[in-house]
Amino acid sequence: MAHPSRIKKQRSDPLNIWIKRVFAFLGTLLFLVLCIIGYFEFIHSGETPPPASSNATQHVAPAPAVPEVPALNGTEATAGADTHEEESDSPGVIRGTVNSGETAKGLLLELLPNEDVHSLITACSPVYSLNKMRAGQPYTIFHDEQGFSRFEYQVDDEVMLVICKEINRFNATLETIVYDVTLEKVTGTIKDSMFATMAQMGESPLLAVRLADIFAWEINFIRDIQEGDSFTVLVEKRYRDGEFKGYGKLLAAEFINQGKKFEGFSFIDSFGNTAYYNSTGESVKRAFLKAPLSFSRISSRFTNKRFHPILQEWKAHPAIDYAAPTGTPVKAIGNGIVAFAGWGKGAGNYISLKHTGNYESMYLHLSGFAKGLKKGAKVSQGQVIGYVGSTGYSTGPHLDFRMKKGGSFINPEKALSPRSEPVTGKLLARFKEERETYRQYLSGAKSLADYTPGKGSK
Repeated sequence: MAHPSRIKKQRSDPLNIWIKRVFAFLGTLLFLVLCIIGYFEFIHSGETPPPASSNATQHVAPAPAVPEVPALNGTEATAGADTHEEESDSPGVIRGTVNSGETAKGLLLELLPNEDVHSLITACSPVYSLNKMRAGQPYTIFHDEQGFSRFEYQVDDEVMLVICKEINRFNATLETIVYDVTLEKVTGTIKDSMFATMAQMGESPLLAVRLADIFAWEINFIRDIQEGDSFTVLVEKRYRDGEFKGYGKLLAAEFINQGKKFEGFSFIDSFGNTAYYNSTGESVKRAFLKAPLSFSRISSRFTNKRFHPILQEWKAHPAIDYAAPTGTPVKAIGNGIVAFAGWGKGAGNYISLKHTGNYESMYLHLSGFAKGLKKGAKVSQGQVIGYVGSTGYSTGPHLDFRMKKGGSFINPEKALSPRSEPVTGKLLARFKEERETYRQYLSGAKSLADYTPGKGSK
């Protein structure tokens, strides 16, 4: 009979073998992982692993190609986005977009010594301060055998900063960007929303915003838009080197809302400003916007009796609630003066504006105020004054919007709003002439190819 201790040892041997095999497998797996990581680190750095033999010839792998990134238009670019990628479409040319926090000095130090970069920035200051460079804006650096030769930075959609290296100095100028401009007619029928319709047509949401801005005094784009509504826009499209770079002048627009036709024709008024007028020369702009938000939905209307979700009692609701995500910009419905901007307990963060004609508008439950907004400040119609939130007595993010006239609450949806000044006198004949030209483009009676950029309204 075997000794008990010997039996125990024999039974434990299979377990010991299994544990050893597991550790051996894990060790092998770890070694393979480390080899793979090391290989990719060499690839990423543009190097190759060392040869197995010291007698072998070493070959340095070329650096991986940088994917092409098209230069962004200032309007289309997102400010502050981390978009800095460089490309070289030809020898001696580096294109890219400014990264958040990046400076001209950082971009140029690889091609210029520090003292030359300082001289370049100093020479540029009287024309344009390079401290104003914005993230997302395109730039191009040209260089040759002698090094840096030229730097271009797109200030905005209209102006390019150009800095050239001359014999003993740098020369900086601001140059107007030249575009290839075509006139196009954009027509659509709304199925879901205007944004979605524009996107399905391959157009930018910026065109939807500009169209809504024209008719913001005539149509409530939050409440009134329905499936089947349609629009036609006569707009310039701008191209550089065959690439679309954004929209230019929006000359005319038609919008059919619930069967009613609205028209807007651009025209330069007596002060040199471009405004939009209907077919008779009346301004489409009124004293107050239809709504303080561009796109949202009404979650609660003006009523004398509504059950308050927090106070749990029936109370008057002399306001319109616009449901919108936190941070949505809130606009002043008209020119006015800030009567109050602060905390109001149940109202949370709120703003009160005084307008001419003894009107007052109030914006409640804000998440915050626009920079520099304070009591006594003047604001313009359409100016962003705050941001949607859920402060005070609120069950979710929305804007509680109220209006008063003579100290008494009025229903904003029914408030009458006078129009701005119409086209009159000697200007009326020129307006009618331009209006008819635009109508011919819209109807197809006149070819879009006949359009000459620079003529007509801006």
